[in-house]
Amino acid sequence: MTDTTTTVADVREVVRNFVDERDWQQFHSPKNLSMSLAIEAAELMEHFQWITTEASRSIDSTERRTEISDELADVICYALAIANELDIDITSALRDKMVKNAQKYPAEEYRGRYGPEDEG
Repeated sequence: MTDTTTTVADVREVVRNFVDERDWQQFHSPKNLSMSLAIEAAELMEHFQWITTEASRSIDSTERRTEISDELADVICYALAIANELDIDITSALRDKMVKNAQKYPAEEYRGRYGPEDEG
């Protein structure tokens, strides 16, 4: 499975099967899953906490990249589990949110900037 050959439905099914094989549905309330997602996101952030922006873009240690990859996978796994639990169509949710983001942050106004206070 790779990004170029795998659908969102495919990875959702991987997560669903993993949970089902362990009978973990009973623990997978949206509350618990969202808390777990936040915890994993914090663990991902730890890898970048005390390094510069430039250093964060050039992680070249295989071991470090594997650790980051594992934490990112945990975040994605919990996000997929929430989508499974609440029957949220991720593609639709993402597209709808990107439309809202485009309206909130018009490209012509925000190109190369992150906000109005960035006007200088």
